[in-house]
Amino acid sequence: MTGFGMRMAGAFLVLIGLFAAGIAPVAAAPPSQSKDLVGIDISWPQCDKMNTLPLGQAFAIVGVNGGLANNNNPCFAAQIEWAKTKTTGTGNHPAQPQVSLYVNTANPGHEGSWWPSSNVYKDVAVPPDRYGECVPEFEGATRGPVDLACSYVYGYVRAYEDATIRGVTDPGSYFWWLDVETGNSWQTGEPNSTALNRATFEGMVDYFTTITTNRKTADLKPAGVGIYSTSNQWGTIAGTVPSSSPLTGLPSWLAGARTLRGAKSNCSLPGLTPGSTVTVTQYVSAGLDYDYVCPSK
Repeated sequence: MTGFGMRMAGAFLVLIGLFAAGIAPVAAAPPSQSKDLVGIDISWPQCDKMNTLPLGQAFAIVGVNGGLANNNNPCFAAQIEWAKTKTTGTGNHPAQPQVSLYVNTANPGHEGSWWPSSNVYKDVAVPPDRYGECVPEFEGATRGPVDLACSYVYGYVRAYEDATIRGVTDPGSYFWWLDVETGNSWQTGEPNSTALNRATFEGMVDYFTTITTNRKTADLKPAGVGIYSTSNQWGTIAGTVPSSSPLTGLPSWLAGARTLRGAKSNCSLPGLTPGSTVTVTQYVSAGLDYDYVCPSK
């Protein structure tokens, strides 16, 4: 990961996200080890840098995708092993695991390589409780409309695949972050676009909640799910989150800082959804993405 910390398929997209947010990439010396609980997040852009990653970080957040919501990080196995063996752990911190995961997100609608036509996908039945049944556009169609029900199914299935076909062992024993960025494919331009995007996130959150509820990570921290973004990108993609949404109150991981000092300051910002607390903030140093754990509130 380089630049602003966005997980897109190429460094130029990272830079676009930076300048769109009014943030310029800054090269700095890697952070020195201190009492601050500092970690690093890595994914496919670091596949060729495994031998030069900095040692002594407290924790790592590893991406399971290769830049898109429907593909694999080709070096995930090596990176998850690095995270488990080359970080020091977070000690007695009550919530931050030594190793957690993040996933790319999207709602491409009919522009994607796959779009659901029902609530059944392979061996998983997506519950219809939240938005009802996803049904074919018309008799004989192989896909459903881009509506709330099918958007929810799309998100649920993507989370299911992240947990089951990306090489993750015991997926219920991790904390999962949804990586939300404007560079991915989203519904736009219609009055209900943000509601459709929220439905996708809600499907993902519902799936991850199903597998992580009452579970612990390997270092006995709570498993669960949270959201990574900036307030601007989140607002553009998801709009206003109603209090009835399962997105309400999820932990926030905020990007955008250029220094550790800036990352600490961002801990005081509002969370991404109503009732959310900022628990982790990201900053850029020497071309890598570092993460600071905010003090418990």
